Amino acid sequence: MDIPLSAAQYDDVYDVVVVGYGAAGAVAAIEAADAGARVLLVEKMRSPGGITLVSAGGVRIAFDRDAAWQYLNETCGQRTPAAVLDALADGMVALPDYLRTLALTDDAGITVSRAPGNYPWRGYDALGYASVAHIPGFDVDTPYLAARPFCGGCLLFRLLADNVERAGVTVWLDSPVERLIVDARGAVTGVQVRRNASDPQTDSPSLAVAATRGVILACGGFESDARQLRDSAQSQALKSGSFRGNTGDGIRMAQRAGAALWHMWHLHGPYGFRHPDPDYPFGIYVKQLPMWTPGHETPALPKMAWIVVDQLGARYANEYPPYLSDTAVRQFDHFDADRARHTRLPSFLLFDEAGRTLYPMGRSITNDEEAHYAWSADNLAEVANGILVRADTLDELARALDLDPRALRATVERWNAGCAAGRDDDFGRRPETMMPLSTPPFYGARLWPIVINTQGGPVHDAEQRVLDPYDTPIPNLYAAGELGSVFGHVYMAGGNLAECIVGGRTAARSALGLSAVWRAPAPCEETP
Repeated sequence: MDIPLSAAQYDDVYDVVVVGYGAAGAVAAIEAADAGARVLLVEKMRSPGGITLVSAGGVRIAFDRDAAWQYLNETCGQRTPAAVLDALADGMVALPDYLRTLALTDDAGITVSRAPGNYPWRGYDALGYASVAHIPGFDVDTPYLAARPFCGGCLLFRLLADNVERAGVTVWLDSPVERLIVDARGAVTGVQVRRNASDPQTDSPSLAVAATRGVILACGGFESDARQLRDSAQSQALKSGSFRGNTGDGIRMAQRAGAALWHMWHLHGPYGFRHPDPDYPFGIYVKQLPMWTPGHETPALPKMAWIVVDQLGARYANEYPPYLSDTAVRQFDHFDADRARHTRLPSFLLFDEAGRTLYPMGRSITNDEEAHYAWSADNLAEVANGILVRADTLDELARALDLDPRALRATVERWNAGCAAGRDDDFGRRPETMMPLSTPPFYGARLWPIVINTQGGPVHDAEQRVLDPYDTPIPNLYAAGELGSVFGHVYMAGGNLAECIVGGRTAARSALGLSAVWRAPAPCEETP
């Protein structure tokens, strides 16, 4: 246990200290400050925003609380306590009105729309999104912090940042929290912070900051921490796709204070490519195609120009699942016991000349001051730099990718026959998405799992209090957002943003001893 400090040993005192300036941290700080607390919001990176900045910006909401609860319970694989889901379901109904209240600060427009869940579980049709549609004077032509390209998350975060400023929150950027300060009875009393850590003109002093009412950890997951990925994930070839600031700091701090962990295995992300420079910090996502819900009538999906094969040259899954950006990361975990290796790691993405001209095969979305890759419109720059391999025949392509030419040729012939027949008898890919590989030259690329974010972290209760392994709250310690997410089975699009807002507000009110935020909310209404 860390040695507690006396009151005289603290360099500064706040009511609430919030660690991490993404959506969850911003909302927690706003809520605490609006309740009259003196709040410090600390961010280790030189600019705020985290992965909120590179999100689509759609916050999951619910039009029916009970239906939403049923859907959340299935999404979480019935692994998450009912009371925790109660709080989230209540909050998802009330979310649009909360965003409309925040929107008064800068006259932002909020759009509310219906959108089914990704899977046809009970309650899937009672869900929707709330989004920031516009902020006067702020649009796609306005560079925002380090986000590239401009995303819906930029609008959402700008709204939150404007409210952080309005609420009078003290913000320290470039100031990593090194550890929690814990007293002799196990209560969290403050944080140790290193100010202006990357400024060469300062000696980066380490300050002890007291938090008299509580510390709220909202500092994200561990998708950019190689050690925690190695310890938590079966696949050992994972690469973060967007942000290198999420390195599990909050998890380690919570563990030192005695926290239990949950959902550490749950990674959220699609498949994608590797940059030719091995030092490039991010993976590159495959092209994003629309989500769909099995059994739910949707408009026709677009063509998917590619198929995916393993190291044996065989297809092994539907390349276009309902939510490619979530479950696609999981397929690489398969271990072939007969061959004693992961025969899908890497896999291979294949397409032909007709596919090449259809659209860019990759996309880069980053929140980083230095690293960003702009995928070419015609995919030819990627042929030149080696991400894509081009060959005049399938046999030549197979040899270039170290695949068996006969096996690959048989796979493509079977696929093309399925395209002609209008059905995928092997894995049930939707017919309108199918596209033959028949026009030379042919293209291929090594395919890897890319992590958008992680869901694991400290266990929390319905009041966002961090719990120890005996389900006892650690005094004065709270968690919100991606850090210890509720999602323990599959991810729900927009779900992390929802729990950032709901959990951030709840954590702040719990720290201040206020009543719960979400009580019998009125049903939200769709924007006309």
